[in-house]
Amino acid sequence: MQPNLFTGICILLDRVPNLFTGWLNIEARTYNFSLLLAKDVDKLSPINFMSETQTNKAIDFDTFRQTVIADYRLACESRQASLIGRKEVLTGKAKFGIFGDGKEIAQIAMAKQFQKGDWRSGYYRDQTFMFSIGESDVKKFFAQLYANPDVEAEPASAGRSMNGHFSTRSLNEDGAWKNLSAQYNSSSDISPTAGQMPRLVGLAWASKLFRNNSALHQFTQFSNKGNEVAFGTIGDASTSEGIFWEAINAAGVLQIPMAISVWDDGFGISVPAKYQTTKQNISEILSGFERNEKGEGYVILRGKGWDYAGLCEMYEKGIEICRKEQVPVLFHIQEMTQPQGHSTSGSHERYKSKERLAWEEEYDCINKMREWILSSAIATAEELDAIEAEAKKSVSTSRRQAWDEFMNPIKEEIATVCSYFDAIAKESSQSVFIEIVKSELQSTLEPARREIAAAVKKVLYLTRGDNNQQTRSQLKQWLSVYDAINADRYNSYLHSQSSEAALNIAPVNAVYADDASLVDGRELMQANFDALFSKDARLIAFGEDVGKIGDVNQGFAGLQAKFGEIRISDTGIRETTIIGQGIGLALRGLRPIAEIQYLDYLLYAVQTLSDDLATLQYRTKGGQKAPLIIRTRGHRLEGIWHSGSPMGMIINALRGINILVPRNMTQASGFYNTMLASDEPALIIECLNGYRLKEKLPSNLGEFRVPVGIPQILCEGNDITIVTYGSCCRIVMDAVKQLQQLDIQCEVIDVQSLLPFDIHHSIKNSLKKTNKLLVIDEDVPGGASAYILQQILEVQNGFELLDAPPRTLTAKPHRAAYGSDGDYFSKPNIEDVVDSVYFLMKEYQPERFPDV
Repeated sequence: MQPNLFTGICILLDRVPNLFTGWLNIEARTYNFSLLLAKDVDKLSPINFMSETQTNKAIDFDTFRQTVIADYRLACESRQASLIGRKEVLTGKAKFGIFGDGKEIAQIAMAKQFQKGDWRSGYYRDQTFMFSIGESDVKKFFAQLYANPDVEAEPASAGRSMNGHFSTRSLNEDGAWKNLSAQYNSSSDISPTAGQMPRLVGLAWASKLFRNNSALHQFTQFSNKGNEVAFGTIGDASTSEGIFWEAINAAGVLQIPMAISVWDDGFGISVPAKYQTTKQNISEILSGFERNEKGEGYVILRGKGWDYAGLCEMYEKGIEICRKEQVPVLFHIQEMTQPQGHSTSGSHERYKSKERLAWEEEYDCINKMREWILSSAIATAEELDAIEAEAKKSVSTSRRQAWDEFMNPIKEEIATVCSYFDAIAKESSQSVFIEIVKSELQSTLEPARREIAAAVKKVLYLTRGDNNQQTRSQLKQWLSVYDAINADRYNSYLHSQSSEAALNIAPVNAVYADDASLVDGRELMQANFDALFSKDARLIAFGEDVGKIGDVNQGFAGLQAKFGEIRISDTGIRETTIIGQGIGLALRGLRPIAEIQYLDYLLYAVQTLSDDLATLQYRTKGGQKAPLIIRTRGHRLEGIWHSGSPMGMIINALRGINILVPRNMTQASGFYNTMLASDEPALIIECLNGYRLKEKLPSNLGEFRVPVGIPQILCEGNDITIVTYGSCCRIVMDAVKQLQQLDIQCEVIDVQSLLPFDIHHSIKNSLKKTNKLLVIDEDVPGGASAYILQQILEVQNGFELLDAPPRTLTAKPHRAAYGSDGDYFSKPNIEDVVDSVYFLMKEYQPERFPDV
């Protein structure tokens, strides 16, 4: 044996006794290899490793060597993808680039511990990790860079997310779940910094629930009895975000198998760590979170981003603890580099010193791995040179293939369009101008579909007075089909398109016995939740005060005692991670109800709801779903807080989530039953002042369903249509009694759901009778009322039926003042409704309605 080879191996074995578990984990990631060292130097080659579970399985040094070389090849390919990707952006073939260069070695080490069934919740620099687990490759990487809308070419997002935003497909084409336990899983990335953290908590918490609740062991397609780890990644600067700290605290409290890696290159774009982090060291200031003698807290491990051997050892050790003991582990990976800077928007030479740039070149992780391989005599310089050259060649080939696959369909579309242009030009007086449009389209070096659509419309406008109707009709038909195809490419899957979509859930009427008792709304709600939890073991509820006391309004009273803390639990005061817990559980096949105690607390979590949950089906083009139900309450409590109805903000920020606004607890319960039969997320806003109002108790609890998108007529009339929702319904109905005495017959419509809104246009049918419209809303002026008017007047063309200008009655532009008088003079009241209706009628028929 060569002396330098022997020395290198002995150094490795002395330093890293269990290192080879990670390295040699090629096919069976669950094998634990133990090292069998012979004392006789002559017997050191080949080195034998033996599986604890397969005693006859020997791994020799050649296999070890091949594994290291394969890792080096992968790192080189990933680096080349970053380098060439940047060039593609700078030459205009792609619009924006952000890459994982400098992170290659740490991600390879981490990927060795990633097993089928595990989940990733990372950020946009994890390309090497995704390559390593086989859920992406260089060609897919470039397909995403070019925004290829073909889901086969770019399965992460079908071209909808910018590059570096990874995900795996959890669903079949029909929207049904795949076997998530049999595949590597990555939740869909989002760009907002630290936005991946709340969902990471939920993904890890799901493993704990699957392990500790034996009733969930039957759901093997979602979990192997909770043996999964949730892997998270984040840049060091993003640990300054509040949601990072909230998520870290939540995971420490829950004690869940969450493995978070912090990639630390010392900068946040151009801002150095001294402006980002106390002591410039995230693991040091998190040291108070480290596990104590009771086993509470985090395991915190530290490594260098260029140290291949040390990283493999560290991740093997840390993930084994995380998986077996189900405790959170934080890996602080320091001394990382970012060779190309933050993104293609700028250059790091602008803000890094010459000394720093020189250090980064010396400590580049691939350079360091090459040095280590050479010093350990694992491969020769010539072999590594050949690997690097082959990496450049293979990446270039993959890039070219990805570009051709992206461009060829576009070129075919151009050829088709130009043939139509030629046919039309033969019969048109505008042939010269048509030829110009055609020439411009054909001469575009890197054409896009928007240029095709624009060219077709130019020709149609040019020839609008021509007699060649047949050829123009053919082109118009082609454009119609093209628009439909592009609608699928770029506009589909805001909501589920499966058979379980919310709009496909058939309504079921509440059934009442002849002697049905009158109960408080809270009691009806509690009884319905009891029925739901009795029939579905996957149903989980959690939130502030939800567990022991059954929530502040008693909707879950007594249910924790009946179903256990594992299913109905209290949380800390941390709305963002409450939502994140729900998203993670829903991604893993459970059915969570996450409670936000009051509606104005929802603002803490709007970023997570808007950027993550609301866009999930869309940004994966139906590849993932998270049917989370968010339960909250609002309206009419007297005072600045908890009385608000910020529906305009909610319905504009949360497109993609069903926004349901029931007027009482029967309707609310029906919505819970509907959404639990659906595979879509929903926000259900209960009326704060409805929990003690009496309602009849249905006999088909847990079964009756209120359809979404279907308003309900509360009162029929011919004079005016009043549209409202939630707590305003009772105020309006009280006002209607007074208006009847004034000889005004009102048709009152409870919209019930704002998203979706009146899918069958029943409000327009009401306007055909009344020809007058008043919208009543507790939101600020122009809040939800503007949205409702847009839906009625524009979408339903209701303006055609009006004999008088539509009116709105809303709250004042400030929060409600405290006390009953504060509520009365801040929000719509009975007298406001009467006045608004009367004066609208007076303008229409002044002789019938004299001045008051």
